[in-house]
Amino acid sequence: MLLLNWRDTGHPEGGGSERYVERVAQGLAARGYRVTIQCAAYSGAEFGEWVSGVRFRRRGHRLSVYPLALLSVLRHRPDVIVDVQNGMPFFAKLVARCPVLVLVHHVHREQWTSAVGPWAGRLGWWIESWLAPRVHRKCRYVAVSEVTRRELVELGIAADRTSVVPNGLDAVPRTRASRAAEPTLVAVSRLVPHKRIEHAIDVLVRLRERWPSLRLEVVGTGWWLDRLRDYARERGVADRVVLHGWVDEQRKHEILARSWVHLCPSVKEGWGIAIIEAAAHGVPSVAYRAAGGVAESIVDGETGLLAEDFEEFSAHVERLLAERGERVALGRAGQRRARRLDWDSTVAGFESALRQAGLD
Repeated sequence: MLLLNWRDTGHPEGGGSERYVERVAQGLAARGYRVTIQCAAYSGAEFGEWVSGVRFRRRGHRLSVYPLALLSVLRHRPDVIVDVQNGMPFFAKLVARCPVLVLVHHVHREQWTSAVGPWAGRLGWWIESWLAPRVHRKCRYVAVSEVTRRELVELGIAADRTSVVPNGLDAVPRTRASRAAEPTLVAVSRLVPHKRIEHAIDVLVRLRERWPSLRLEVVGTGWWLDRLRDYARERGVADRVVLHGWVDEQRKHEILARSWVHLCPSVKEGWGIAIIEAAAHGVPSVAYRAAGGVAESIVDGETGLLAEDFEEFSAHVERLLAERGERVALGRAGQRRARRLDWDSTVAGFESALRQAGLD
């Protein structure tokens, strides 16, 4: 089995979608599949290595990873291919002589322009919305949420060709942290423009007078980090914003465990693993209703709150800071839901999708 993904979790821009791919790959390897992930190379990474029963083959960079992946398909002739479409697919179907399953975390309509500019963005959206569905018209798809499946239907991909296989959740490590005495907001995210961490900083600005000790802790790294540092300074809250950068899993969970509310102001998420990780610590999340899979990772009014716009987003945060009873109730419901999510179920669902795609 060959999984084509433009990054892995060790990549400086790796995130939740890469974790999904790797957990599925590891689970399939444990079930007896011979699994290779081909992705881009990056500084400090091995050209090839085995990790948890999965072979990693790293070739090329942001753009060259795509043609090199197609050459790998021709050279190695896998039995099945998973083409991970993070906006741009690999178009493995054009050269493959085996079943191809297309994995989509979410549709990138809103993100193309912010990522690559207006002209390239229009081209990217045309490829994703028009060309890719036609090239893959006979392929099966996997989406990580019902929201993404509906988005694919809008692009002409029949719902009965798409299996929904949600994210699992890694075992949550024990932490020594207790809930902070002072109100603390947290955002766990890759730091790129479409994650809109600026909105989290703006919430802090809006609420600082009522909550003089309010702080925001941002966990994650990315090429937008320096811009966010400048933005916090421009908004006059640099002393209240902690930009942790990359931290290990234990440290991340310690920070989550002491927080009051988790903010996810992203333009779009396929699911939102950080939302479930926060929930596992009894921390409710606030996100935008239109941001794709967050409308499923958050059960609105039960495990967190969804907003229509920034005004409602900031109002929801203020409400959860002020209403301890509601905050605790949402957190406990989120914990119960997080306990029901596991990667074994995800792997089983993915294996079923593979068989539907034609793998015997």
